[in-house]
Amino acid sequence: MIATDTIQQLAKQLREAYSTRTACAPLRDVIGVEDLKTAYAIQELNNNLLIEKGARVVGRKIGLTSKAVQKQLGVDQPDYGSLLNTMEILNGDTISVSELMQAKAEAEVAFVLKSDLTEPNLTTAELISAIDYAVASIEIVGSRIENWNIKITDTIADNASASHFVIGHRPVRLENVDLINCQMVMTKNGEKVSEGKGAACLGSPINATLWLAKTMAELGTPLRAGELILSGALGPMVAVSAGDVFVAEFGGLGSVSVGFE
Repeated sequence: MIATDTIQQLAKQLREAYSTRTACAPLRDVIGVEDLKTAYAIQELNNNLLIEKGARVVGRKIGLTSKAVQKQLGVDQPDYGSLLNTMEILNGDTISVSELMQAKAEAEVAFVLKSDLTEPNLTTAELISAIDYAVASIEIVGSRIENWNIKITDTIADNASASHFVIGHRPVRLENVDLINCQMVMTKNGEKVSEGKGAACLGSPINATLWLAKTMAELGTPLRAGELILSGALGPMVAVSAGDVFVAEFGGLGSVSVGFE
């Protein structure tokens, strides 16, 4: 991992990019594409500053769950970022595009936990038992890096390109939804722009969440009861513009919507 002062400098670069709404050059120009530890240190530093100002961690997001995207970025694993309470948009509500940077929308299955997940050797059965319910979600991703010119270390440092999220209002127990074959269709202004199914997310949203739970336990920051987990996109992400309304429909989970002004 590189020097602490460089980590602080790069973290500040991302903060200034967001505050000025002026995207910055890729961080990999300094830290390369293999030093994931440094990238996560930058992410943690900026999230901790937000927490010191009053934000709360309410969950985690999983990124890079598509094998095609992993290949594009030259990695063989997903990444993760933190979800803060300040990132939530209410279902059916709108957000100003002035609050966003290079925003795109993607539809995901989200989970809410009913138990802590502290075991690094967690099994699939243990994870399923620890999930309270699944719910439809739309994640708004954004990038502080110019033109989404990212590799793995860029997106990790940038909190896994997190921006905002919205969740549906139909909590469903896992026995009542087929997470692998669950069909998703997302529309923008009434036109279909993205579709997929649960299997597109590392074979199942459960597989992606198991990876996250084991990873966080190994790091000593386990997932906790009540946390929201965005498990990864089921279809392509779609660029957002002012005036757009997105609706995502999920087989067995209902719908979720968000508008942009």
